[in-house]
Amino acid sequence: MNGIVVTGMGALSPLGNDVRSTWDAMVEGKSGIGPITQFDSSDLPVHIAGEVRNFDSDGRIGRKQARRMSRFSQFAVAATEEALMEADIDLDSIDRERIGVLIASGVGGLREIEEANHILENQGHRRVSPFVVPMMIGDMAAGNVAIRFDFRGPNFGLVSACASGAHAIGEAAEIIRRGDADIMVAGGSEAAITPLAVASFVAARTLSERDADPATVSRPFDRGRDGFVIAEGAAVLILESEAHARARGARMLATVAGYGAGADAYHITAPEPAGRGAAASMRRALSRAQVEPSELSYLNAHGTSTQLNDRAEASAIRQVFDGFADHLPVSSTKSMTGHLLGAAGALESVACIKAIETGLVPPTANLDDPDDDCRLDHVIGSARRVEVRSALNNSFGFGGHNASLVFTAIDA
Repeated sequence: MNGIVVTGMGALSPLGNDVRSTWDAMVEGKSGIGPITQFDSSDLPVHIAGEVRNFDSDGRIGRKQARRMSRFSQFAVAATEEALMEADIDLDSIDRERIGVLIASGVGGLREIEEANHILENQGHRRVSPFVVPMMIGDMAAGNVAIRFDFRGPNFGLVSACASGAHAIGEAAEIIRRGDADIMVAGGSEAAITPLAVASFVAARTLSERDADPATVSRPFDRGRDGFVIAEGAAVLILESEAHARARGARMLATVAGYGAGADAYHITAPEPAGRGAAASMRRALSRAQVEPSELSYLNAHGTSTQLNDRAEASAIRQVFDGFADHLPVSSTKSMTGHLLGAAGALESVACIKAIETGLVPPTANLDDPDDDCRLDHVIGSARRVEVRSALNNSFGFGGHNASLVFTAIDA
């Protein structure tokens, strides 16, 4: 009764504006990647992204409040509302000081910074909105969720690049474990499809510049991969102590059984080639979960579709799982969603939990010619039916940040 359990989930992604539509598309191997519509990309070498489409911020949040939030905060509030509905928490009967929020973002309100800078340069400082600061800072997804729902427990954001969402879930579980909250709203949110973001990742040579059908560009572990596809979205989990969840009769979706974090201590953008830090992160998570490598049912890889990352991660997986790696189903859902940056680990945690719930492991799309250096038991072509008792999610970020989460099925 001392475990940490998941009782609700919410998501917005390039595949859909809720968990159900996102998961259904993942299982079917559909892509959410298409032409950039949020700005004119004609002067850039990259013209595709994984955008959240048809998101009605006024309808889901209210016109007045939505206008005072950045897009990444809007996503976080909407995803939290969905997660709370699934968790079926009677907020009127629960101590709001025992409910905390930890929602991460790798980039925060970059869109608002760019727009404000344009106004400053062209119209002067008097035209800069007083809402720019509370829109741009990375902790405001968590802040806006707390304000919206009157949650007065521990509240903050964190930044660890593309590992942010996974770190947020792991750290939120630890907050409950140490007794500072009964419930935590945890996850990641990102809305960084902007001219500066795309230009910067192009300069860093991390985005694919492939001139092809957008649905085929993200190719994790494929010999022909040439970079990731930038994407946006949010995912939120409702975490509770098992005792609290059972006491209120909650439906429990999975246990947050293990969390491992560490660093490559190698390079600001490139992974350590042998996957040393990634392997350590996975080992810590498995050890905390008391799951032997031979017992793991599914691994959702970070799998960005860059040459260096995929090779290093595959090496790390083989180090940790040794001969069992030949029989461990592995997939990268970034092949369909693109890379949600600081929200990726949270969305991919949703995929792990849905795999436990449904017994389906989503495929890696576009893996037509597996790289010999990335030899694993890749799920290719279509979803694979597997009894998933445990699932591991990897998230790694610039700066050498590594986070791994193990989710396990609920024992009756």
